[in-house]
Amino acid sequence: MRYSSIDPKLFINNRKRFVEQMKPQSVAILSANDIMPTNADGMMDFRQNNDMFYLSGIDQEETLLVLSPDAQDQSMREMLFIRETSEKIRIWEGDKLTKEKAAEVSGIKNVQWLQDFEAVAHLVMFDAENIYLGHNEHIKSSTKQMQTREDRMIAWCREKFPLHNLERAARITSGLRIVKSEEEQALIREACRITSEGFRRAVSRLRPGMYEFEVEAEVTYTFLKNRAKRHAFSPIMASGKNACALHYGDNDDLCRDGELILMDFGAEYANYCSDITRCVPVNGRFSERQKQVYDAVLRCLKKGSKLLRPGVLLPEYEKKMAALVEKELIGLGLLDAEAVSNQDPDRPLYKKYFMHGTAHHIGLDCHDVGNRMEPVREGMVLTCEPGIYIREEQLGIRLENDYLVTADGPVCLTDSIPIETEGIEELMAKSQAPA
Repeated sequence: MRYSSIDPKLFINNRKRFVEQMKPQSVAILSANDIMPTNADGMMDFRQNNDMFYLSGIDQEETLLVLSPDAQDQSMREMLFIRETSEKIRIWEGDKLTKEKAAEVSGIKNVQWLQDFEAVAHLVMFDAENIYLGHNEHIKSSTKQMQTREDRMIAWCREKFPLHNLERAARITSGLRIVKSEEEQALIREACRITSEGFRRAVSRLRPGMYEFEVEAEVTYTFLKNRAKRHAFSPIMASGKNACALHYGDNDDLCRDGELILMDFGAEYANYCSDITRCVPVNGRFSERQKQVYDAVLRCLKKGSKLLRPGVLLPEYEKKMAALVEKELIGLGLLDAEAVSNQDPDRPLYKKYFMHGTAHHIGLDCHDVGNRMEPVREGMVLTCEPGIYIREEQLGIRLENDYLVTADGPVCLTDSIPIETEGIEELMAKSQAPA
């Protein structure tokens, strides 16, 4: 793998905690993601299924993980099935995992070839009553999805074992993944460090007349150079009016003198994500109005992030964040205080300028698993990202950091990335000074 090797104790502990929550006489089968096609014989870059990676550390296609904690044969309690390589595969695709290497990465002693899975599955199913299976479950996931390897495994189990009960593996993994272990925190910190480097490189090269995709290219270069295989999500490089489109992603416009560019991006390192947003002046200097709005958003970020403490309910947190933004909008002259006091609570006036939530879990997914109705707990990693979008002024500002929740308060994992206007102007002045 491109990233540095991970201690298998992480995956061993994850499996231990997973099987502790399985019902007695159960088998769990987790599947790798498919490699998706583009056109003709082209294929998309492979991205591992997060639950598979979380429980095994295996980052290769055509992999199955079988957990059968009550199996009488102890060697069958943890089994990994991987693609058998060949000389032809080596010639066309390069080396694949050997059984020995897969065992080293995962900490699983029993590693077999994928073609042996069905015969072994029938053995472990004989004494089982329940089958835990994976599926893409997320509060924001689309209901219209193409068939996946997980879907095919569900259909196969229903056909082969019609009298077994099917259980949702995601009911367990989502509860486990929401709190990050120290090892996971270290991986997220590395993703944040790489993101910081990407920001600094992009800003140091930003000039009026550059295209947004050129700014993106500087970030991408830094990510690849630092062992991050990809962006954690499609990066947003939105200059001028484009910053008022929340999910703008074309990144093909010109960065003009006097505009701000909103940069929302994050590195993915070892499948763990980061996510930051910064707004910087294309010419290196904030105008008075830009600074006024920017500082209003920054005050919301500083005050709001302090609310991310154990026991807080995210819906209540979001209400408090909205109140902070609402107050700033009144101060900026965008809302009338009397009109706000008389507003319909179901149609708040601030929605014209601030229309999104400000916190989401982050981990193996950028929008990571997590029940928003459960209290915030120590070890969670969440974003804080207030924004103000003034379309009539073609000015959009959002600021975002990643925070680790601790008993002593939130710890900012992205504090190495400049965020004060003075710090940003100073950084840009150094890079734009004549040689």
